[in-house]
Amino acid sequence: MKRKTYKIFFEYVGITLGTLLMAASLMLFLEPNTIAPGGVTGLAIVIQKVSGIPIDVTNLVINIPLFIVGIIILGKAFGAKTAYGTLMLSLFIRILIITLGNNINATQDLLLASLYGGVLMGVGIGFVFKSGGTTGGTDLAGAILNKFIPGISIAKLMMMIDLIIVAAAGVVNKNIETSLYSTIALYVIVKVADFIVEGLNYAKAFYIITDYTEEISREIIDKLGRGVTSLDGKGMYTGNKKNVLLCVVNRAQVTKLKDIVYSIDKRAFMMVTTVHEVLGEGFREIEQ
Repeated sequence: MKRKTYKIFFEYVGITLGTLLMAASLMLFLEPNTIAPGGVTGLAIVIQKVSGIPIDVTNLVINIPLFIVGIIILGKAFGAKTAYGTLMLSLFIRILIITLGNNINATQDLLLASLYGGVLMGVGIGFVFKSGGTTGGTDLAGAILNKFIPGISIAKLMMMIDLIIVAAAGVVNKNIETSLYSTIALYVIVKVADFIVEGLNYAKAFYIITDYTEEISREIIDKLGRGVTSLDGKGMYTGNKKNVLLCVVNRAQVTKLKDIVYSIDKRAFMMVTTVHEVLGEGFREIEQ
């Protein structure tokens, strides 16, 4: 019970830190340069440019109805963390406006603003996602629309919404370069957020087709301390049955595994694929 309490506490700390970084990115880099990299916050930047309505107000006005509709249509899966993330993002934006004023601009160079704003926003979103939360936005809108348009995936619906917002930034700013820089920021945000969520703890999965399954398995277990699974296979060209070995190793063991296989069977056929997350014995344990 105590461990679960600590876990929940640190998840909310992560959401808090993430929304603070997102607010800083918006106020220091993106909003002053009318860079709108998709999402509700990007739409809020466009609306502020047109109407002068503060982005924290727009963020709440759009996300609260989205959240309510999401609960009605999708159930309570989005829960307290989504509500908390949405509120904290608007709160931090308001605090920065009150503390630093409306005319904050860390740089007027659009490329630098896109890159640094994108990195800061990506880190913030990554922390929020890694903590199990969201800040509403196009991911929630995409999930709602998918219920009515099941033929289009959530990811595609999110991308369509984001692209419309990116295009709108160029229209309201009367400069196509604004849309182009917004696209750069959107790309950076996605890549950095993925990096934060997935980290560098990726592994490699090997599929090994060989006539020496017993010898290779024994060497892998003895020298690398990794488990090996034998899968039943059949060569459709020859019709011969063959076992396929499956083994997952960390990055440091990739070369060693190749050396083990080829030292026993130089004609072995190997397929290597990147695995972004491995849970279980020998890797990261499943959190309870």
